[in-house]
Amino acid sequence: MSTAASTQYKHVSYLWDEKKAAELAGDEVALLVYRSNLLGADLRLTNYGGGNTSCKAIAKDPLTGKETEVMWVKGSGGDLASMKRNGLAALYVDRLRSLTNVYRGIEFEDEMVELFNHCIFDLASKAPSIDTPLHGFLPFKHIDHLHPDAAIAIAAAKDGKKITQELFNGSIGWVEWQRPGFDLGLQLKQCLDENPGIRGIMLGSHGLFTWGDTAYESYVNTLEVIERCAQYIQDNIHKQPAVFGGARLQSLSKDNRMQQAANLAPILRGFCSSYTKMIGHFTDDDRVLEFINSNDLDRLAPMGTSCPDHFLRTKISPLVLSLKPDQDLSDVKAIKEQLAPAFEAYRAMYTEYYNSCKHPNSPAIRDTNPVVILYPGVGMFTFSKDKQTARVAAEFYTNAINVMKGAEAISQYTSLPRQEAFNIEYWLLEEAKLQRMPKPKALSGRIALVTGSAGGIGKAIAKRFANEGAVVVVNDNDATRLESAKEEFQKEYGKDVFATAILDVTKADDINGALKVAALAFGGVDIIVNCAGLSISKPLEEHTEKDWDLLYDVLVKGQFLVTQAGVEIMRKQDIGGDVLNIVSKNALMSGPNNAGYGSAKAAQLHLSRLNAAELGKDHIRVNVVNPDAVISDSKIWAGAWAEGRAKAYGVTVAELPAYYAKRTLLNEIILPGDIADACFAFVGGLLNKSTGNVLNVDGGVATAFVR
Repeated sequence: MSTAASTQYKHVSYLWDEKKAAELAGDEVALLVYRSNLLGADLRLTNYGGGNTSCKAIAKDPLTGKETEVMWVKGSGGDLASMKRNGLAALYVDRLRSLTNVYRGIEFEDEMVELFNHCIFDLASKAPSIDTPLHGFLPFKHIDHLHPDAAIAIAAAKDGKKITQELFNGSIGWVEWQRPGFDLGLQLKQCLDENPGIRGIMLGSHGLFTWGDTAYESYVNTLEVIERCAQYIQDNIHKQPAVFGGARLQSLSKDNRMQQAANLAPILRGFCSSYTKMIGHFTDDDRVLEFINSNDLDRLAPMGTSCPDHFLRTKISPLVLSLKPDQDLSDVKAIKEQLAPAFEAYRAMYTEYYNSCKHPNSPAIRDTNPVVILYPGVGMFTFSKDKQTARVAAEFYTNAINVMKGAEAISQYTSLPRQEAFNIEYWLLEEAKLQRMPKPKALSGRIALVTGSAGGIGKAIAKRFANEGAVVVVNDNDATRLESAKEEFQKEYGKDVFATAILDVTKADDINGALKVAALAFGGVDIIVNCAGLSISKPLEEHTEKDWDLLYDVLVKGQFLVTQAGVEIMRKQDIGGDVLNIVSKNALMSGPNNAGYGSAKAAQLHLSRLNAAELGKDHIRVNVVNPDAVISDSKIWAGAWAEGRAKAYGVTVAELPAYYAKRTLLNEIILPGDIADACFAFVGGLLNKSTGNVLNVDGGVATAFVR
């Protein structure tokens, strides 16, 4: 990496490593991937999944053996930061450009997308994106199309064209807003033909095109243009007496913001899940707070965003809450009554937007609930089909805030006209892309808290739920064990599928803390699995009061407290839920040396029945899974319990698995995954009208049959 080059930039990151690039010399496609990854790594340059890059190089035609010009361009979907060679589409340049011969005009440009397939060079390449002709009609070997906040701020400013002309002294062209597609590609070529020698083109309300003869020249040109845009905006922001018209109110303290957000998130999630269950995300980023606390919020927020990448993920506009930052949220009914009209008004606004802008062939109206919800003084909530999409929506709206801030500093912010926004949101090509996406999994949109999920049965349940589409709060009272589980879940699922919390089920503060994590990370909770436990096996005369209290505190009181706190959140959401209690065959079967554990398990079982009877009115189902002898990866079996049971049955510890299997009707050893399967059976959708049930997973122990 050149130190001199890297120090000349203040607003972007120069990441080019000359040694690494030298290793790729001669392979233009490898250099394209390398450059793309560098650009995608700096979120000031482009958004997640946004932007595209390309290169043109000579390759041998597999049909003729002759050399031909091929364009490699980022394919549909994917992200620049993580893109690999298989994320590129490869097309014959001459065939792509020859499509102008059959182009019937802008009203028919969508039909050109299928014709891109006739231009494919590499049959194993990614599907070409709608931006393919934007790269294809420009002659440059390497091209970057990005959505940097600094450039979009200029592109979305009322005087953006004039500012671009003056700032770059005519070296950056300008093309007015138009939906991406074949015709926009032709307009880029026309702009270049009319302005030979320019180094880039600004797309009104959209983004930036820059280029170079080599990968490095394109990279540096891109950085230099964005750096100049960013510096210009910063200089003008510093001249302002106040950003966004100054602060209208002050934020709560960090701790109070987090507590207020945790209290409110389940209520908001309930409103936003009226169509389908949503997963939430919360941020109190300083940039967000500056905007939502400002005097200009009420003017700018309804305008919506400009860049189509921002808009597609954040909807036409956010919902701004009228709650006071420090408002008492304890009266849930009153808060819901206060918020209900705002949600009804938003849904009505969105419906009117759809009806007034729709075309005869438009897809049906989608979910009318907001994606972005702003709570002045507290922060921003976003809700979507999964955690990643909700998190990315928050990132995109933060980008939109940056754009508004910059545009207001240099001129006046302008957003996409509502019809243009609709044409993007309900574009038939976007709808086709949505229809091609995999169907949701059985637990998509569900949030689960499984106690004791850093190992054994609890971890197996958490993983099964995650595999079925849920997000999970992984927890344990052992910090070391929890850290190990965190690393395992991170490697297997990534950051958007789980959160972690220390949780001792006998401590109310820990329980509330874990549920606060669930609310802030995901918006609430749908599934509570009471799995944490311990075992003590002693003859009656050896059983101590301390043993008795510990068993009842963890198994019975713990189940009660976690259920109580979880149900409070479920009632805030008002979308139903599930409580699953992992009990034991010992709740039904009497055995030696088991007075404390067996009676505590019996109490857990009957508490489950009592809860089922009480919570049915809230559409909260309560069911029980009764395992037996799940030895694998269990802390219970690592200690004195195994020795006690072996002694009671007159066998060695090593002989216990076989002993337990032989006494079952099926002669089977029970594994953690078997219990996880049973839990999924209850919550996976086929037993939605079942509550108060007991499912034995013990290989078949006749004396433990419920009836």
